[in-house]
Amino acid sequence: MAERLADHTTLRLGGPAGTFADATTERELVDLVSRADAAGERVLLVAGGSNLVVGDDGFPGLVVRVATRGVELDQDTCGGAVVTVAAGESWDAFVAHAVRQGWVGVEALSGIPGSVGATPIQNVGAYGQEVSETIASVRCWDRRDNALRTIAAADCGFGYRTSRFKQDPERYVVLTVTFQLRLGDLGAPVKYAELARTLGVEPGQRAPMTQVRETVLGLRRGKGMVLDADDHDTWSAGSFFTNPFLTEEQSARLPADAPRWPQPDGSVKTSAAWLIEHAGFSKGYGNGRVGLSTKHTLALTNRGAASTADLVALAQEIRHGVHDRFGVWLVNEPVFVECELVAG
Repeated sequence: MAERLADHTTLRLGGPAGTFADATTERELVDLVSRADAAGERVLLVAGGSNLVVGDDGFPGLVVRVATRGVELDQDTCGGAVVTVAAGESWDAFVAHAVRQGWVGVEALSGIPGSVGATPIQNVGAYGQEVSETIASVRCWDRRDNALRTIAAADCGFGYRTSRFKQDPERYVVLTVTFQLRLGDLGAPVKYAELARTLGVEPGQRAPMTQVRETVLGLRRGKGMVLDADDHDTWSAGSFFTNPFLTEEQSARLPADAPRWPQPDGSVKTSAAWLIEHAGFSKGYGNGRVGLSTKHTLALTNRGAASTADLVALAQEIRHGVHDRFGVWLVNEPVFVECELVAG
């Protein structure tokens, strides 16, 4: 029986894989991808499956589960900790380990599902931190040139929820990620207002790393953003839409009370959650099979008997509803595989 991709995504959606293989070592991973490329076979890499929306018909090519493991430390008490982590390691397990070891800089990224190797692709961020702030380099397999490459952070093209790896998804296979982390008991300066408020500190101040981690986990649980098999609000791909960046003209057309955060490049960021809510889509909105989370409007959830087609239809309805109300097209954050949102 073909492997169901629904068993490998946090949405618990997706049809069968054409073929399926586990890669537990870097050599296995490179060999599997290289052989498929040489044969002209399509390849889909999965690990935590937290950022994938896979169509009901599945994926007709080779699906490789990245299950590599390893955390290697080269620590210098002056320069901090240089840590190289295998792509298949659990991201949150690594964050928990970093906090225990006194490695500063990823504590506000606690509770995010998925693998370490996926974090540079999306430039994962939350509560005022992004992985680009601590990544030193990414080692990958270049499928175009059939070569191993180590790409320095400055060359990774990091931006808001993007990178050179996301912009050219068929080219690179992330093998390891190297982090440069400061040492200490206090976390990095707290940038996010909600987190600072909950910690009882002013923005820019620091708090004990263990306290930051536990506080972030509490905030995420309250929004249904920590995986729990018994809670359908967590059967999601996390935040489904990214916060839009608007021109000043577009921003001026929003209602006066819409959130606006001016950016250094002259654009204005606004809140996707605010747009969704004020376009008439409240928490829990849906048809019974799929719906917005009852805890957070940015999460589209599988209520237990959904199909991918159901989820895509809901995403489409919300996207068009926001555009009709505010003239803004929301952009999906998760990667769509064998399905798509139709352009406006």
